Amino acid sequence: MIKSEQQYFEEGKTIQAYMDEMNTLKDESFFVFNHFKIPDPDCIQKLEASSLHWLVITEDWCGDAMMINPILRKVAEAAKVEMRVVLRDSNVELMDRYLTNGGRAIPIVLILNAEGEVVGKWGPRAPKVQEIVDQLRSTLPDKEDPSFADKQKEMYGSLRSRYAQDPTLWSYVYASFKETIMAIEEK
Repeated sequence: MIKSEQQYFEEGKTIQAYMDEMNTLKDESFFVFNHFKIPDPDCIQKLEASSLHWLVITEDWCGDAMMINPILRKVAEAAKVEMRVVLRDSNVELMDRYLTNGGRAIPIVLILNAEGEVVGKWGPRAPKVQEIVDQLRSTLPDKEDPSFADKQKEMYGSLRSRYAQDPTLWSYVYASFKETIMAIEEK
């Protein structure tokens, strides 16, 4: 039998337990969590009044998730929204329902209503962050170039550092996610 997104939610870990148990990028993730400040309480008030809950498909080795999950956790805790996590690699059947350009890009945030129906989806990146990633990728040599693997690894390393340290990127994530949530609230 095919599991519903609500069943995955019910079986998922809380975001708090997930972050506490992280093996990779934990310090960076908690740095973002401890330093991100929610810029506008109006969004929080609207979310508090809603009956939404969030299911995140993620993995702790993912640089995008390292930045995004703590920002969403901060919002969820402020708005008293329940946020749970399932791991991509052990929940492929769910992940494959939400591919990005045919790939298993994460994190993916599924926004569920009180009945457990998916009413929205966000991820794997804020559009402005995607623009930065695309720009950085455009500077890489051709894939056949012998230096490609090293240059790509270097690019992802510097990007991961920016994700962990740059509040501007955090604000892009927040603004994009807020836009998704507000569009759901207005329906």
